[in-house]
Amino acid sequence: MLRFDPLADSERLIKRVYAYVAYRIGDGADAEDVTSETFERAVRYKSSYDRSKGEPISWLLGIARRCIEDSWKHRLATTSEVPDVAAAGALEDETENRLLVAAALARLNERDRELIALRYGADLTARQIGNLLGLRANAVEVALHRTLGRLREAFEAGPLGEAGLPPPEARSVRI
Repeated sequence: MLRFDPLADSERLIKRVYAYVAYRIGDGADAEDVTSETFERAVRYKSSYDRSKGEPISWLLGIARRCIEDSWKHRLATTSEVPDVAAAGALEDETENRLLVAAALARLNERDRELIALRYGADLTARQIGNLLGLRANAVEVALHRTLGRLREAFEAGPLGEAGLPPPEARSVRI
């Protein structure tokens, strides 16, 4: 009897899991380690995959979520760091935007960051997120809409909030 292989499209799955993990913990070596651990566990427990419970990406993201939790338990507490990644184009502008987005994301609660990572990091639909989190697709869509509103507010408030900072468009002074 032939069994369904949930890891058959591994290249695409690895990219999606890595993108999700990078949204959650930042890209780079830590995200690569968590992604590797996710696939190690997936290979080890491949026989436990139940096709009737969802798509392979949902199963893998469930594993990735547990791997992220495990990595946090074993990692020293650090402040929010922006990885040092070479960028093409206007490096100063891109760096400033990354810092502003990272600061805005850091001010969101854990649930909001998780929703953004699932939607934009793992590129899941509202229905897929709902299946993963045990929610209805409509509830996920509403939660995402509200989360994006909170992210927009946090982004517009600037990196330190409303602490007397000029609006983001006025902070483009170059030194």
